[in-house]
Amino acid sequence: MIERLRRCSLAFLALLGTAGAVSAAGLEPIQYNNPGLVVDLGVGLWAWPLPMDYDQDGDLDLLVSCPDVPFNGLYFFENPGGNSKTPVFKPPVRLGPARKNIQPSYVDGEVRLLMPAHELVNFRGVQSAATQRVYSEENVHDPKAKLRANQWKYVDFDGDEKFDLIVGVEDWSDYGWDDSYDARGRWMRGPLHGVVYWLRNQGTNAKPNYAKPVKVEAGGRPIDTFGMPSPNLADFDGDGDLDLICGEFVDGLTYFENTGTRQAPVYARGRRLVDEQGKPVLMNLEMIVPVAIDWDKDGDVDLVVGDEDGRVALIEHTGKVIDGLPRFQAPAYFRQEAADVKFGALVTPCSVDWDGDGDEDLVCGNSSGVIGLIENLDGGNPPRWAAPRLLEAAGSPIRIMAGPNGSIQGPCEAKWGYTTLSVADWDRDGQPDLVVNSIWGKVVWYRNAGSRSKPVLEAARPIEVEWPGAPVKPEWTWWEPKGKSLATQWRTTPVVVDWTQDGLPDLVMLDHEGYLALFERIERGGALKLLPPRRLFHVESASEFDANHQPMNKTGGLLRLNAGKAGKSGRRKFCVADWDGDGQLDLLVNTRNVNVLRNTGTTDGQTKFADLGEIDGRILAGHDTSPTVVDWNRDKVSDLLVGAEDGRFYYLKNPRAR
Repeated sequence: MIERLRRCSLAFLALLGTAGAVSAAGLEPIQYNNPGLVVDLGVGLWAWPLPMDYDQDGDLDLLVSCPDVPFNGLYFFENPGGNSKTPVFKPPVRLGPARKNIQPSYVDGEVRLLMPAHELVNFRGVQSAATQRVYSEENVHDPKAKLRANQWKYVDFDGDEKFDLIVGVEDWSDYGWDDSYDARGRWMRGPLHGVVYWLRNQGTNAKPNYAKPVKVEAGGRPIDTFGMPSPNLADFDGDGDLDLICGEFVDGLTYFENTGTRQAPVYARGRRLVDEQGKPVLMNLEMIVPVAIDWDKDGDVDLVVGDEDGRVALIEHTGKVIDGLPRFQAPAYFRQEAADVKFGALVTPCSVDWDGDGDEDLVCGNSSGVIGLIENLDGGNPPRWAAPRLLEAAGSPIRIMAGPNGSIQGPCEAKWGYTTLSVADWDRDGQPDLVVNSIWGKVVWYRNAGSRSKPVLEAARPIEVEWPGAPVKPEWTWWEPKGKSLATQWRTTPVVVDWTQDGLPDLVMLDHEGYLALFERIERGGALKLLPPRRLFHVESASEFDANHQPMNKTGGLLRLNAGKAGKSGRRKFCVADWDGDGQLDLLVNTRNVNVLRNTGTTDGQTKFADLGEIDGRILAGHDTSPTVVDWNRDKVSDLLVGAEDGRFYYLKNPRAR
């Protein structure tokens, strides 16, 4: 079965010729090269799980739809057998393009897949999959509303043995988008809204006729979750009627008990799902997509939940109901046989010998705000990699998160951190430290107080600048930087490099207005000092490339990598290396993949660059990529490794080394 699916997948790609196509030569994902290694199951950014016995061999597999680039697709993770609730799945097989807002319904023992107003039919036939309209309108909420999630399911809502439609919609109209904090960090716009509709089947199952949509109420008022409701109707408390569990845009789940009957449901006010100890059941990230199914076949209804970073977790029902509330276990993320190296989503690698064993490891941030180490196990070309492990500081895993007001795009981004970093000996004690920026735009560093072979990181401390007055900051940043701390544009790499070639590590990164700037390091009074930023970088001409659709200046002049405001600011990832071998430091800057800005010379301290365009034709980002350079074959020529939106790493050999 699996081999037939692989052949079908390749045939489908040949016909498709669009998203997910692999370039014949150029950027390609790196592999773990580590037989027997088991890692977290994952697609790219955002997992929409569709649990089912896809290959009809008696156990539950996972189909997962991933709507983002570059890993866009509908993927099959095969369960290798048995009824274990924690199988080690096979690596993913791409069946075709992703389907947005796809949801599974379990109808009379069959799986049916719905999208807004449509059903995907013959989906096991790969190339013969088609859509069939099931309702006249895709938007049952408000044609003027700003909708994102739009989730449709079949369910016999009122126990009349006819399958109705349930629709969950996510309305962003009140929320807007960004830059709406007051001076005290309070969000001044509205929340996200998640509304659930019932469309009663007034016809038959063979010829349905759906009534106008009606809002489902709980506690006497329409259900309103914090966005993305992902409604799941099942008998969660074992009393014979259908209860409701909804997700949200962030990380939690809400239970609405049916206090009525199977034929006349009445839903109580929502309560947060908790475990047996009463602690909230929370996913690790956001944009969660829960699906109700008895995964472990023990008679109660579990939840299989997708996360923003492409992972999928089992939230197992304990079989217990305490004080009317079904109790679930904490999320346990599914595992798979290792294939592509992956670390979350929007991964930001820095290639460095972290553990002093003579080969290049990968130290990486990602969208969740953690920092991880992917250890090079053999120094080979290509290397054999260990599974990612989280780095700790002051004895706890590093995780920077926005919280309620750390993201300029509002409280819906509370669980994101978007760490981006450099590894360098910042304090010149011979040990590699971390210099990190994040969703906040606060640049910090973690001092390595360990040995060369066993790094030990201290707690974060701010990068300090010798400001002549108060620290500068982006105009839309509501909070004030303290002391001498550096506050700049969010999600942009703090590149540590000895730009002035005086033996001291300088800092090159975007300043508060999006210009590339040099923060020069000097020694004064026996102490290292960081000078305020100077705009010393110019571009002769540039192609139109962007971060989040913000063009770089194309006509020449000071190099301003992002002129966007608020949420459209920052987002620039780059590294510094002599890419063309002429002895001068070039810039490799994120675009759809990476652009090379060639250093054409320095006069009176002013450095000019010429944009040579994209390095490859492959699209690796809808948001941004993050480049680093590697030299796995030890030929002293820098090759390119790109951290992509899907959390994978794409390698390109330097053309001059071929």
